[in-house]
Amino acid sequence: MKHKIDPLLRKVEKFNKEHELDLSSDEDLSIAIMNLISIEEHLFFTGEKTKKDEYFNLLVEVREMRKELLKKIIKDYEGEVWCISKHLLAASMRLMEVGTKELNKGNKKEAKNLFSKSYNLYSLFWGINLNIIDVGEVEKLKDTPDKENNTLLSKLSKVINSALNCCKE
Repeated sequence: MKHKIDPLLRKVEKFNKEHELDLSSDEDLSIAIMNLISIEEHLFFTGEKTKKDEYFNLLVEVREMRKELLKKIIKDYEGEVWCISKHLLAASMRLMEVGTKELNKGNKKEAKNLFSKSYNLYSLFWGINLNIIDVGEVEKLKDTPDKENNTLLSKLSKVINSALNCCKE
């Protein structure tokens, strides 16, 4: 597997040398965007349950704010990368919330599994939006044997982490 990941690691190392990253603000912003997506969902469900249009009016305002803030992180994109990115953040947030509920119930193993999935999706979001991963390179990792039986996303997450861990605080 190592020889298949090496090109991605070299790309990350090159990226780190060429870009002085300070993602702390962008990471905070991405969490805020996750919460705005959740607010949109809650406004929708509350509007439907109560049949009050006021919730839908608020939903429109929150959506516009979320779009404006997402543009600060996602500057260039092709195809449906904008929507993919939004859904990666939304899914990551939901898995994190469900994991927290499982942890609260005492189901540590299930919580850890959900947290891992959440973090893998979050890492994929950054890998795509920092242009660290190329979809063509991802296919090479897909069928790579792995002693730890890791998924494709967990393999990518490890590669992305090497870039994110090199960021300034």
